[in-house]
Amino acid sequence: MIDIKHLEGWVGRERVMEDQLPVFPARALAAALSRDTLLEMGDPLPPSWHWLYFLDTPSTLGTGVDGHPLKGDFLPPVPLPRRMWASGQLRIDKPLIIGQSARRQSRVMSVELKEGQSGSLVFVTLEHLIFQEQACRVRELQHLVYRDAPTSAMPLPIGQRPIEEAQWERVLQPDPVLLFRFSALTYNGHRIHYDRDYAVQEEFYPGLVVQGPLLATALLELALEQAGPGGVENFKFRAIRPTFAQGPIRLCGRREGEQLQLWSLDQDGFIGMTALAVVRG
Repeated sequence: MIDIKHLEGWVGRERVMEDQLPVFPARALAAALSRDTLLEMGDPLPPSWHWLYFLDTPSTLGTGVDGHPLKGDFLPPVPLPRRMWASGQLRIDKPLIIGQSARRQSRVMSVELKEGQSGSLVFVTLEHLIFQEQACRVRELQHLVYRDAPTSAMPLPIGQRPIEEAQWERVLQPDPVLLFRFSALTYNGHRIHYDRDYAVQEEFYPGLVVQGPLLATALLELALEQAGPGGVENFKFRAIRPTFAQGPIRLCGRREGEQLQLWSLDQDGFIGMTALAVVRG
């Protein structure tokens, strides 16, 4: 039984973290994504790359067997073991600057219990505000979903295929090295992204799971290539179906006025993530 009233007691809980935004994590991610530009101190940090900073660093004793930090401090102690980053939304008022001190204020906005086909689901929404030079530059909503762990292999959600043709696309190769590097850069210990034996034998996935933030970052990189000098002002994404490191991922998009519709396709041609980017006017 899930005591939702107890979990709702975490609503309003806040946490503040500071970071100097050193250049190395940004350079390392640029290399992992095969970016040609060498980022320097004082350069604008690409949008979504703040996920490399303000990181939780739980001790070994503070880490669960799946590699996730234990819950009950800032995040509510949801008794469901499987956690996923279901969707998110970013507003970039002004780019963060590499090498300058920044502060992130986080708050638990809501905790909701819902019943799905596979059982109980708990949704937790977090708000993050990132400040630099006393001004809020990035506003983020992060939607987490918790669910029970399967006891045997379960069928994947029914695959969806895109309705419209892409106007442009690129290919991402989700090999184990890329997944390991992204997990390392974001201090993400969840073993489904780098420990194939655990992912297959313990969580019953068909292979290594591609990180949702990695897919979102790759789609946003595609959007930035098409956005022009104004860049992207708003970006939101939603995970549709798990994507596995079993073949190339196609990153697709098309433009409709000031909006860029984006989606990823796995090796079978099914949508893994959708996203919408709004170009800064």
